[in-house]
Amino acid sequence: MAAKQFTDDEWTKINATLRADPKRYGLPQREYGSVLLGSFNIRKMGNTRNRSPETWQFLAETCLSFDLIAVQEIMDNLDGLQRLMSLLGPDFSLVVSDMTGRFPGDPGVGERLGFIYRWNTVERMEVASDITYDRSKVIDSLVDGYDIFTEDMAEYLKKVNDFETGKRKTKPKIKLRVFMSFIRQPFCVAFRIAGHLGIPAYEFMAINAHLYYGNYAIDRRQEFNALTEWILSRLKANTHAYFPNFILLGDLNLDYDDPKTDRERIEQQIKSFNSELVDANVNFPFLDVHPDREELFRTNARLTETFDQIGLYSRDTRLPTYTDNATMGSKSEGPDYGVFEFTYLFSEALLGRPYGELPITEAREFVARFEHKVSDHMPLWIRLPLPVN
Repeated sequence: MAAKQFTDDEWTKINATLRADPKRYGLPQREYGSVLLGSFNIRKMGNTRNRSPETWQFLAETCLSFDLIAVQEIMDNLDGLQRLMSLLGPDFSLVVSDMTGRFPGDPGVGERLGFIYRWNTVERMEVASDITYDRSKVIDSLVDGYDIFTEDMAEYLKKVNDFETGKRKTKPKIKLRVFMSFIRQPFCVAFRIAGHLGIPAYEFMAINAHLYYGNYAIDRRQEFNALTEWILSRLKANTHAYFPNFILLGDLNLDYDDPKTDRERIEQQIKSFNSELVDANVNFPFLDVHPDREELFRTNARLTETFDQIGLYSRDTRLPTYTDNATMGSKSEGPDYGVFEFTYLFSEALLGRPYGELPITEAREFVARFEHKVSDHMPLWIRLPLPVN
């Protein structure tokens, strides 16, 4: 039986609890002299009838906190996105990709990637494009990994044959150790954020990505590696990139269920990026413990993973580097970063108890009430001080 959505009375309690202390739950407030960038995987946002009016209002009020927010899992049906935009009002604009992840007419779930932005603080520039690996690059990858690719294909075709002849009950998933293409093409848009009069603006390419989840960690990692390779290659070609800075926002599905081991592995990878760069920096703040916390942020509603990330690949020395993460939040105008942890909000508002104190079964049943109708991901954000010099 499907979990029951929150009632009107429950939403009244949630909203009252949030308004009493939004900072407690990580919902960022707009501050003079700063700009807020965010990322939010809103689960299967399509048909408007799949969510109650109160849920749509909650999603809209969440997005109102941001100057620019990357949204993942927008369905091919744009009704839900259009409803969200109508609730946000005339101060917001939108740019959205076409469907990706499914060929038109084929079965399966495709989705769009979008940026919602406050047009009086964020200016959209000319470039908007999917990020792809061209044919020559794909062929090079296949040639370099030919032996591994043929092994993987032979194993897959055997499983397919077993499925078709009844020896196997389920259709197999393919495991490819050679990267060919993204499961969903990342979406890249140029933006500009002006500062004080006469001060050069922040100029950057914002990349919205929803990378592969899959059954195999190697598939997930190689998509992240491929996207990072693309960004770093563009960053190194500084004189030819439209803007010399890139901000990656999205559901990267990083293999991050065990921070003790996963963080060290990914941190070493990020450090290796920086060792290759001259006059540029790569910073993923959510790989570090925030100075005001004792443990890493989790970004899924069940609070078990940090799938979602914000990464800065920058030549602009005014943007925070990884050395700045230790002092994040020390100034009201930033830099800072966080997560709107609405799982804690819902638990305290409706159950009167912290989510972390719920028994496993109760916690699972509680999250089931909102992970489909609100989302199974929580929005994350970074605050940047407006350009001053």
